[in-house]
Amino acid sequence: MLELLVLACLLAVAHSLQGADVVLSCSFIEEGGGMMGGSLFARTPATLVLRDLPMSSDLSPETITPYNPPDEPKADDLIFEVVVSSVEIPEAESLLHADCNEQEVVCELSRYVPRGTEPDALPAHFIGSIQIEGGGVGLTLVLQTISNEKAESSTPPLMQSKLQLPLSQWGTLLTDAVFVVFSRSPSLAAPIGVDARLDCGYRQKDASPEQSVGLEWRWQHKGNGRRILDMRTQGVETDGGTEVQVEREGVSADSTLLIRDGNASLTMKTLKVSDEGTYICTISSGAFQTQQIVQLQITQPPRVFLSEKKVVFQDESPQKLSCHCERYYPLDVHVEWLSQPPSETESISLTEKASLSSHRQHNDGTFSLSSFLFVRPSEHPPGTTFTCRVSHFALQTPSDVTLTVETPEPEGKYYWMVLATLVLSVLFLYQASR
Repeated sequence: MLELLVLACLLAVAHSLQGADVVLSCSFIEEGGGMMGGSLFARTPATLVLRDLPMSSDLSPETITPYNPPDEPKADDLIFEVVVSSVEIPEAESLLHADCNEQEVVCELSRYVPRGTEPDALPAHFIGSIQIEGGGVGLTLVLQTISNEKAESSTPPLMQSKLQLPLSQWGTLLTDAVFVVFSRSPSLAAPIGVDARLDCGYRQKDASPEQSVGLEWRWQHKGNGRRILDMRTQGVETDGGTEVQVEREGVSADSTLLIRDGNASLTMKTLKVSDEGTYICTISSGAFQTQQIVQLQITQPPRVFLSEKKVVFQDESPQKLSCHCERYYPLDVHVEWLSQPPSETESISLTEKASLSSHRQHNDGTFSLSSFLFVRPSEHPPGTTFTCRVSHFALQTPSDVTLTVETPEPEGKYYWMVLATLVLSVLFLYQASR
Protein backbone atom coordinates (compact mmCIF):
# COMPACT_ATOMS: atom_id res chain seq x y z
CA MET A 1 0.00 0.00 0.00
CA LEU A 2 1.31 3.43 -0.90
CA GLU A 3 1.41 6.08 1.81
CA LEU A 4 2.07 9.53 0.41
CA LEU A 5 2.94 12.29 2.80
CA VAL A 6 1.01 14.97 0.95
CA LEU A 7 -1.74 16.92 2.68
CA ALA A 8 -4.14 17.18 -0.29
CA CYS A 9 -4.41 14.61 -3.07
CA LEU A 10 -6.27 17.06 -5.25
CA LEU A 11 -3.43 19.53 -5.01
CA ALA A 12 -0.94 16.82 -5.87
CA VAL A 13 -2.93 15.92 -8.97
CA ALA A 14 -3.19 19.51 -10.09
CA HIS A 15 0.52 20.19 -9.59
CA SER A 16 3.67 18.09 -9.55
CA LEU A 17 6.40 18.43 -6.95
CA GLN A 18 9.97 19.59 -7.33
CA GLY A 19 10.99 17.43 -4.42
CA ALA A 20 8.79 15.14 -2.35
CA ASP A 21 9.21 12.27 0.07
CA VAL A 22 7.38 9.11 -0.98
CA VAL A 23 6.87 6.35 1.58
CA LEU A 24 6.10 2.80 0.45
CA SER A 25 4.97 -0.17 2.52
CA CYS A 26 7.06 -3.09 1.30
CA SER A 27 7.99 -6.69 2.00
CA PHE A 28 11.57 -7.72 2.69
CA ILE A 29 12.01 -11.16 1.16
CA GLU A 30 14.54 -13.74 2.33
CA GLU A 31 15.12 -17.29 1.25
CA GLY A 32 14.97 -19.61 4.24
CA GLY A 33 15.23 -23.29 4.95
CA GLY A 34 12.06 -25.24 4.36
CA MET A 35 10.87 -28.69 5.32
CA MET A 36 12.16 -31.81 3.56
CA GLY A 37 15.08 -29.93 2.07
CA GLY A 38 12.89 -27.38 0.27
CA SER A 39 13.05 -23.64 0.59
CA LEU A 40 10.67 -20.97 1.72
CA PHE A 41 10.57 -17.25 1.13
CA ALA A 42 10.06 -15.37 4.36
CA ARG A 43 8.42 -11.95 4.16
CA THR A 44 9.08 -9.27 6.74
CA PRO A 45 7.25 -5.91 6.72
CA ALA A 46 9.55 -3.09 5.65
CA THR A 47 9.34 0.56 4.68
CA LEU A 48 10.99 2.25 1.71
CA VAL A 49 11.45 6.03 1.91
CA LEU A 50 12.37 7.78 -1.34
CA ARG A 51 13.80 11.10 -0.17
CA ASP A 52 13.30 14.30 -2.17
CA LEU A 53 12.02 12.50 -5.23
CA PRO A 54 12.40 15.04 -8.07
CA MET A 55 9.21 16.16 -9.78
CA SER A 56 8.71 18.13 -12.95
CA SER A 57 6.92 21.31 -11.86
CA ASP A 58 6.03 23.50 -8.91
CA LEU A 59 3.87 22.82 -5.90
CA SER A 60 3.62 25.06 -2.91
CA PRO A 61 5.86 23.79 -0.08
CA GLU A 62 3.01 24.42 2.37
CA THR A 63 1.13 21.47 0.88
CA ILE A 64 3.92 18.93 1.52
CA THR A 65 4.67 17.08 4.73
CA PRO A 66 8.19 15.57 4.73
CA TYR A 67 8.86 12.10 6.08
CA ASN A 68 9.12 12.02 9.86
CA PRO A 69 11.13 9.10 11.28
CA PRO A 70 10.02 7.27 14.43
CA ASP A 71 10.43 9.12 17.72
CA GLU A 72 12.27 6.15 19.20
CA PRO A 73 14.49 4.12 16.80
CA LYS A 74 14.02 0.35 17.12
CA ALA A 75 16.48 -2.33 16.07
CA ASP A 76 13.69 -4.51 14.63
CA ASP A 77 12.34 -1.83 12.30
CA LEU A 78 13.28 -2.22 8.62
CA ILE A 79 13.25 1.30 7.18
CA PHE A 80 15.26 1.82 3.99
CA GLU A 81 15.94 5.52 3.47
CA VAL A 82 16.99 6.13 -0.13
CA VAL A 83 18.80 9.09 -1.64
CA VAL A 84 17.50 9.30 -5.21
CA SER A 85 19.33 12.43 -6.36
CA SER A 86 22.22 10.35 -7.73
CA VAL A 87 20.16 8.81 -10.55
CA GLU A 88 17.01 9.93 -12.34
CA ILE A 89 13.80 8.03 -11.66
CA PRO A 90 11.56 8.54 -14.70
CA GLU A 91 7.83 9.15 -14.30
CA ALA A 92 8.24 9.75 -10.57
CA GLU A 93 4.90 11.58 -10.54
CA SER A 94 3.06 8.30 -11.02
CA LEU A 95 4.37 7.13 -7.63
CA LEU A 96 3.18 10.33 -6.05
CA HIS A 97 -0.31 10.17 -7.56
CA ALA A 98 -0.94 6.43 -7.20
CA ASP A 99 -2.67 6.73 -3.85
CA CYS A 100 -4.91 9.54 -5.08
CA ASN A 101 -5.78 7.41 -8.15
CA GLU A 102 -6.56 4.40 -5.89
CA GLN A 103 -3.81 2.33 -7.49
CA GLU A 104 -2.03 -0.33 -5.47
CA VAL A 105 1.75 -0.22 -5.38
CA VAL A 106 3.59 -3.53 -4.94
CA CYS A 107 7.01 -3.08 -3.34
CA GLU A 108 9.48 -5.88 -2.59
CA LEU A 109 13.03 -5.69 -1.22
CA SER A 110 15.76 -8.29 -0.90
CA ARG A 111 19.54 -8.63 -0.62
CA TYR A 112 21.63 -8.17 -3.76
CA VAL A 113 25.18 -9.27 -4.55
CA PRO A 114 26.88 -7.30 -7.33
CA ARG A 115 29.11 -9.21 -9.73
CA GLY A 116 32.63 -9.70 -8.43
CA THR A 117 31.74 -9.15 -4.75
CA GLU A 118 31.18 -11.41 -1.76
CA PRO A 119 27.76 -11.75 -0.09
CA ASP A 120 28.97 -10.15 3.16
CA ALA A 121 31.01 -7.40 1.51
CA LEU A 122 30.53 -3.76 2.51
CA PRO A 123 28.93 -1.57 1.47
CA ALA A 124 25.92 -3.87 1.41
CA HIS A 125 23.52 -3.88 -1.52
CA PHE A 126 19.78 -4.45 -1.82
CA ILE A 127 17.40 -4.64 -4.73
CA GLY A 128 13.92 -3.16 -4.75
CA SER A 129 11.05 -3.81 -7.15
CA ILE A 130 8.25 -1.24 -7.41
CA GLN A 131 5.22 -1.92 -9.61
CA ILE A 132 2.06 0.18 -9.89
CA GLU A 133 -0.95 -1.98 -10.65
CA GLY A 134 -3.29 -0.64 -13.29
CA GLY A 135 -0.68 1.44 -15.13
CA GLY A 136 2.34 3.53 -14.25
CA VAL A 137 6.07 3.18 -14.18
CA GLY A 138 7.77 -0.09 -13.17
CA LEU A 139 11.11 0.22 -11.33
CA THR A 140 13.94 -2.04 -10.24
CA LEU A 141 16.45 -0.24 -8.01
CA VAL A 142 19.84 -1.35 -6.69
CA LEU A 143 20.48 0.28 -3.30
CA GLN A 144 23.91 0.67 -1.74
CA THR A 145 24.34 1.40 1.96
CA ILE A 146 25.91 4.70 2.98
CA SER A 147 28.32 4.73 5.90
CA ASN A 148 27.42 7.02 8.78
CA GLU A 149 31.01 8.20 9.34
CA LYS A 150 29.94 11.80 9.99
CA ALA A 151 28.00 10.90 13.11
CA GLU A 152 29.49 12.88 15.99
CA SER A 153 28.06 10.78 18.81
CA SER A 154 30.48 8.56 20.72
CA THR A 155 27.69 6.05 21.27
CA PRO A 156 27.90 3.02 18.97
CA PRO A 157 25.15 3.10 16.33
CA LEU A 158 22.04 0.98 16.73
CA MET A 159 22.36 -2.22 14.68
CA GLN A 160 19.43 -3.50 12.66
CA SER A 161 18.56 -6.86 14.20
CA LYS A 162 17.94 -8.80 10.98
CA LEU A 163 20.55 -7.25 8.69
CA GLN A 164 23.22 -6.54 11.34
CA LEU A 165 23.94 -3.21 9.71
CA PRO A 166 24.27 0.14 11.51
CA LEU A 167 21.26 2.45 11.47
CA SER A 168 21.19 6.19 11.32
CA GLN A 169 20.58 8.13 14.53
CA TRP A 170 16.89 8.30 13.58
CA GLY A 171 16.60 4.54 13.01
CA THR A 172 16.81 4.18 9.22
CA LEU A 173 19.19 2.27 6.98
CA LEU A 174 20.76 4.94 4.80
CA THR A 175 21.14 3.89 1.15
CA ASP A 176 21.88 5.40 -2.22
CA ALA A 177 20.15 4.41 -5.48
CA VAL A 178 23.09 3.45 -7.73
CA PHE A 179 21.37 1.55 -10.56
CA VAL A 180 17.80 1.74 -11.87
CA VAL A 181 16.11 -0.27 -14.61
CA PHE A 182 12.64 0.96 -15.53
CA SER A 183 9.74 0.78 -17.93
CA ARG A 184 7.37 3.69 -18.38
CA SER A 185 4.80 1.30 -19.89
CA PRO A 186 5.15 -2.12 -18.24
CA SER A 187 1.81 -3.22 -19.74
CA LEU A 188 0.97 -2.67 -23.40
CA ALA A 189 -1.94 -3.68 -25.65
CA ALA A 190 -1.51 -3.43 -29.43
CA PRO A 191 -3.44 -4.67 -32.48
CA ILE A 192 -2.25 -7.20 -35.03
CA GLY A 193 -0.12 -5.86 -37.86
CA VAL A 194 1.16 -2.66 -36.25
CA ASP A 195 4.68 -1.86 -35.06
CA ALA A 196 5.22 -1.69 -31.29
CA ARG A 197 7.84 -0.26 -28.97
CA LEU A 198 8.47 -1.99 -25.64
CA ASP A 199 9.81 0.65 -23.29
CA CYS A 200 12.85 -0.11 -21.13
CA GLY A 201 15.76 1.96 -19.89
CA TYR A 202 18.37 2.31 -17.17
CA ARG A 203 20.24 4.89 -15.12
CA GLN A 204 23.55 4.32 -13.33
CA LYS A 205 25.52 6.37 -10.85
CA ASP A 206 29.11 7.19 -11.83
CA ALA A 207 29.08 5.05 -14.98
CA SER A 208 32.39 5.01 -16.84
CA PRO A 209 32.36 6.17 -20.50
CA GLU A 210 34.44 3.10 -21.42
CA GLN A 211 32.06 0.73 -19.66
CA SER A 212 30.41 -1.96 -21.79
CA VAL A 213 26.66 -2.49 -21.57
CA GLY A 214 24.75 -5.69 -22.19
CA LEU A 215 21.09 -5.88 -23.18
CA GLU A 216 18.96 -9.00 -23.48
CA TRP A 217 15.26 -9.27 -24.33
CA ARG A 218 13.54 -12.57 -23.63
CA TRP A 219 9.99 -13.66 -24.46
CA GLN A 220 7.90 -16.02 -22.31
CA HIS A 221 4.34 -17.25 -22.79
CA LYS A 222 2.40 -20.28 -21.56
CA GLY A 223 5.46 -22.27 -20.55
CA ASN A 224 7.48 -21.40 -23.64
CA GLY A 225 10.33 -18.95 -23.87
CA ARG A 226 13.26 -17.83 -25.95
CA ARG A 227 15.80 -15.05 -26.29
CA ILE A 228 14.80 -12.67 -29.08
CA LEU A 229 17.61 -10.10 -28.88
CA ASP A 230 21.06 -10.04 -27.33
CA MET A 231 23.28 -6.95 -27.59
CA ARG A 232 26.78 -6.28 -26.28
CA THR A 233 28.12 -2.80 -26.87
CA GLN A 234 31.22 -0.94 -25.75
CA GLY A 235 31.32 2.53 -24.21
CA VAL A 236 31.20 5.75 -26.19
CA GLU A 237 34.98 6.24 -25.92
CA THR A 238 35.99 2.80 -27.13
CA ASP A 239 36.20 1.21 -30.56
CA GLY A 240 34.98 -2.21 -29.53
CA GLY A 241 31.80 -1.93 -31.62
CA THR A 242 28.49 -3.69 -31.01
CA GLU A 243 27.53 -7.34 -31.23
CA VAL A 244 23.86 -8.12 -31.83
CA GLN A 245 22.02 -11.42 -32.15
CA VAL A 246 18.38 -11.36 -33.21
CA GLU A 247 16.10 -14.40 -33.13
CA ARG A 248 12.81 -12.80 -34.14
CA GLU A 249 12.56 -11.12 -37.52
CA GLY A 250 11.78 -7.42 -37.31
CA VAL A 251 13.06 -6.67 -33.79
CA SER A 252 15.75 -4.12 -33.03
CA ALA A 253 17.31 -1.93 -30.34
CA ASP A 254 19.49 1.15 -30.84
CA SER A 255 23.00 0.67 -29.43
CA THR A 256 23.75 4.40 -29.66
CA LEU A 257 20.72 5.30 -27.58
CA LEU A 258 21.55 2.49 -25.15
CA ILE A 259 24.98 3.95 -24.37
CA ARG A 260 24.15 7.65 -24.69
CA ASP A 261 20.69 7.86 -23.13
CA GLY A 262 20.21 4.55 -21.33
CA ASN A 263 17.41 3.71 -23.78
CA ALA A 264 17.02 -0.07 -24.06
CA SER A 265 13.61 -0.10 -25.75
CA LEU A 266 12.76 -2.88 -28.18
CA THR A 267 11.08 -2.16 -31.52
CA MET A 268 8.93 -4.91 -33.02
CA LYS A 269 7.68 -4.80 -36.60
CA THR A 270 4.30 -6.16 -37.73
CA LEU A 271 2.91 -7.73 -34.56
CA LYS A 272 1.38 -11.19 -34.70
CA VAL A 273 -0.75 -13.14 -32.22
CA SER A 274 2.31 -15.27 -31.45
CA ASP A 275 4.12 -12.15 -30.14
CA GLU A 276 1.84 -11.93 -27.11
CA GLY A 277 3.49 -12.65 -23.79
CA THR A 278 5.90 -11.48 -21.10
CA TYR A 279 9.05 -9.68 -22.21
CA ILE A 280 12.03 -9.49 -19.85
CA CYS A 281 14.46 -6.63 -20.38
CA THR A 282 17.77 -7.44 -18.67
CA ILE A 283 20.52 -4.81 -18.55
CA SER A 284 24.10 -5.47 -17.45
CA SER A 285 26.48 -2.61 -16.73
CA GLY A 286 29.58 -2.81 -14.60
CA ALA A 287 28.89 -4.79 -11.45
CA PHE A 288 25.12 -4.58 -11.80
CA GLN A 289 22.58 -6.66 -13.68
CA THR A 290 18.84 -6.23 -13.17
CA GLN A 291 15.69 -6.58 -15.22
CA GLN A 292 12.25 -5.17 -15.84
CA ILE A 293 9.17 -6.96 -17.15
CA VAL A 294 6.90 -5.68 -19.92
CA GLN A 295 3.59 -7.41 -20.67
CA LEU A 296 2.42 -7.32 -24.31
CA GLN A 297 -1.19 -8.18 -25.08
CA ILE A 298 -2.27 -8.59 -28.69
CA THR A 299 -5.77 -7.40 -29.59
CA GLN A 300 -7.92 -7.48 -32.69
CA PRO A 301 -11.54 -6.23 -32.78
CA PRO A 302 -14.11 -8.46 -34.50
CA ARG A 303 -15.73 -7.63 -37.81
CA VAL A 304 -19.46 -7.95 -37.11
CA PHE A 305 -22.10 -8.45 -39.81
CA LEU A 306 -25.43 -10.16 -40.54
CA SER A 307 -25.97 -12.67 -43.32
CA GLU A 308 -29.48 -11.39 -44.00
CA LYS A 309 -30.06 -8.10 -45.82
CA LYS A 310 -33.71 -7.80 -44.75
CA VAL A 311 -36.48 -9.68 -42.93
CA VAL A 312 -39.82 -10.20 -44.69
CA PHE A 313 -42.35 -12.75 -43.45
CA GLN A 314 -44.36 -14.07 -46.46
CA ASP A 315 -46.09 -16.70 -44.34
CA GLU A 316 -46.04 -18.07 -40.77
CA SER A 317 -42.69 -19.85 -41.23
CA PRO A 318 -39.86 -18.76 -38.88
CA GLN A 319 -36.75 -17.17 -40.32
CA LYS A 320 -33.16 -17.61 -39.21
CA LEU A 321 -30.94 -14.63 -38.49
CA SER A 322 -27.16 -15.15 -38.52
CA CYS A 323 -24.72 -12.76 -36.80
CA HIS A 324 -21.03 -13.32 -37.54
CA CYS A 325 -17.99 -12.17 -35.55
CA GLU A 326 -14.85 -12.59 -37.62
CA ARG A 327 -11.12 -12.61 -36.86
CA TYR A 328 -10.93 -11.28 -33.32
CA TYR A 329 -8.40 -11.74 -30.54
CA PRO A 330 -8.31 -12.62 -27.67
CA LEU A 331 -10.84 -15.43 -27.56
CA ASP A 332 -13.58 -14.12 -25.29
CA VAL A 333 -16.47 -12.45 -27.10
CA HIS A 334 -20.05 -11.81 -25.94
CA VAL A 335 -23.01 -11.78 -28.36
CA GLU A 336 -26.46 -10.40 -27.46
CA TRP A 337 -29.69 -10.32 -29.44
CA LEU A 338 -32.21 -7.55 -28.85
CA SER A 339 -35.59 -6.75 -30.39
CA GLN A 340 -37.62 -3.58 -30.22
CA PRO A 341 -41.27 -3.66 -31.41
CA PRO A 342 -42.48 -0.51 -33.18
CA SER A 343 -44.84 0.31 -30.33
CA GLU A 344 -42.18 0.02 -27.57
CA THR A 345 -39.38 2.34 -26.46
CA GLU A 346 -37.32 -0.32 -24.68
CA SER A 347 -35.49 -3.26 -26.23
CA ILE A 348 -36.24 -6.86 -25.26
CA SER A 349 -33.41 -9.39 -24.83
CA LEU A 350 -33.61 -12.49 -27.03
CA THR A 351 -30.14 -13.79 -26.14
CA GLU A 352 -31.45 -16.86 -24.29
CA LYS A 353 -33.25 -18.00 -27.46
CA ALA A 354 -30.10 -17.76 -29.59
CA SER A 355 -27.48 -20.43 -30.25
CA LEU A 356 -23.74 -20.18 -30.83
CA SER A 357 -21.38 -21.98 -33.15
CA SER A 358 -18.06 -23.27 -31.90
CA HIS A 359 -15.04 -20.98 -32.02
CA ARG A 360 -13.05 -21.26 -35.24
CA GLN A 361 -9.33 -20.46 -35.10
CA HIS A 362 -7.56 -19.16 -38.18
CA ASN A 363 -3.95 -19.62 -39.24
CA ASP A 364 -3.04 -16.16 -37.92
CA GLY A 365 -4.31 -17.08 -34.44
CA THR A 366 -7.51 -15.02 -34.56
CA PHE A 367 -10.96 -16.49 -33.91
CA SER A 368 -14.41 -16.37 -35.49
CA LEU A 369 -17.83 -17.25 -34.10
CA SER A 370 -21.46 -17.09 -35.28
CA SER A 371 -24.73 -16.68 -33.42
CA PHE A 372 -28.14 -17.78 -34.74
CA LEU A 373 -31.65 -16.67 -33.85
CA PHE A 374 -34.99 -17.97 -35.19
CA VAL A 375 -37.77 -15.37 -35.28
CA ARG A 376 -41.48 -15.81 -35.96
CA PRO A 377 -43.94 -13.38 -37.58
CA SER A 378 -46.49 -13.88 -34.83
CA GLU A 379 -44.03 -12.45 -32.27
CA HIS A 380 -42.36 -9.77 -34.38
CA PRO A 381 -44.68 -7.55 -36.46
CA PRO A 382 -43.43 -5.30 -39.27
CA GLY A 383 -41.36 -2.42 -37.93
CA THR A 384 -39.66 -4.59 -35.29
CA THR A 385 -35.92 -3.94 -35.11
CA PHE A 386 -33.46 -6.77 -34.40
CA THR A 387 -30.00 -5.91 -33.05
CA CYS A 388 -26.97 -8.16 -32.76
CA ARG A 389 -24.66 -6.58 -30.17
CA VAL A 390 -21.08 -7.80 -29.81
CA SER A 391 -18.76 -6.94 -26.90
CA HIS A 392 -15.03 -7.64 -26.99
CA PHE A 393 -11.87 -6.53 -25.20
CA ALA A 394 -10.60 -4.75 -28.33
CA LEU A 395 -13.82 -2.74 -28.73
CA GLN A 396 -14.16 0.46 -26.73
CA THR A 397 -17.95 0.22 -27.10
CA PRO A 398 -20.11 -2.72 -28.25
CA SER A 399 -20.56 -3.14 -31.99
CA ASP A 400 -24.22 -3.21 -33.17
CA VAL A 401 -25.69 -4.44 -36.45
CA THR A 402 -29.47 -4.14 -37.02
CA LEU A 403 -32.32 -5.36 -39.24
CA THR A 404 -35.93 -4.20 -39.42
CA VAL A 405 -38.90 -6.42 -40.25
CA GLU A 406 -40.43 -5.13 -43.48
CA THR A 407 -44.09 -5.31 -44.57
CA PRO A 408 -44.61 -8.16 -47.07
CA GLU A 409 -45.76 -7.36 -50.59
CA PRO A 410 -49.57 -7.74 -51.18
CA GLU A 411 -50.71 -11.15 -52.45
CA GLY A 412 -51.00 -11.38 -56.23
CA LYS A 413 -48.78 -8.37 -56.89
CA TYR A 414 -46.09 -10.58 -58.34
CA TYR A 415 -48.65 -12.26 -60.70
CA TRP A 416 -49.84 -8.92 -62.09
CA MET A 417 -46.28 -7.74 -62.56
CA VAL A 418 -45.51 -10.84 -64.67
CA LEU A 419 -48.75 -10.43 -66.66
CA ALA A 420 -47.98 -6.77 -67.35
CA THR A 421 -44.54 -7.70 -68.57
CA LEU A 422 -45.96 -10.31 -70.96
CA VAL A 423 -48.53 -7.85 -72.36
CA LEU A 424 -45.89 -5.22 -72.96
CA SER A 425 -43.67 -7.78 -74.66
CA VAL A 426 -46.52 -8.86 -77.02
CA LEU A 427 -47.27 -5.26 -77.93
CA PHE A 428 -43.64 -4.58 -78.66
CA LEU A 429 -43.36 -7.63 -80.94
CA TYR A 430 -46.60 -6.67 -82.72
CA GLN A 431 -45.35 -3.16 -83.37
CA ALA A 432 -41.99 -4.47 -84.54
CA SER A 433 -43.61 -6.87 -87.05
CA ARG A 434 -45.69 -4.18 -88.78
